[in-house]
Amino acid sequence: MTDPEPGGPAVVFMCGPAGSGKTTVARRLEADGYVRLSIDEEAWNRGWRRQPLPGDVAAAIEEDLRRRLVGLVSAGADVVVDYSFWSRRTRDGYRRLLAPFGVVPVLVHLATPREVALDRIRGRTGGDANAVRLTDETASCYHDSFEPPSPGEGPVVVLRPGDDPGALDIPTALVAARRSGPQR
Repeated sequence: MTDPEPGGPAVVFMCGPAGSGKTTVARRLEADGYVRLSIDEEAWNRGWRRQPLPGDVAAAIEEDLRRRLVGLVSAGADVVVDYSFWSRRTRDGYRRLLAPFGVVPVLVHLATPREVALDRIRGRTGGDANAVRLTDETASCYHDSFEPPSPGEGPVVVLRPGDDPGALDIPTALVAARRSGPQR
């Protein structure tokens, strides 16, 4: 990635409920040189094949990913966090984690309609970390509990079905983020 303005590594938070397309977009960024951190892949690598994860397992995996995120940012790597960031509280916690490094993350919100996301989930095969099957009840709960980001949450890029993830303008969002500084 070409840094549009000095200021350290770029961090992107993928944000959306299950089935919204987060991993598809995160993989595009990974192909552009970002390191991708995925809670789903980490759970799969640890042998977990069902969602939702038990609370203690999810907490341990998330803590490991947070530690890796800090290490990567400290080393100057660009990172995309492939995680739902389903609540403002979670997003704010990760922002606080990055603030000491002067990093303001760009939030990429996948604004996928409920039925599109649920149809995608119904089509999953269960064959890998990014195709874990969910019951309709669980998938609906994930979607219905999701808190969309608000304009006050810093730089937010919204993608909808049909938008070209290749046209994702992270550099412009980074410039805006760096101008606004860390959010408290």
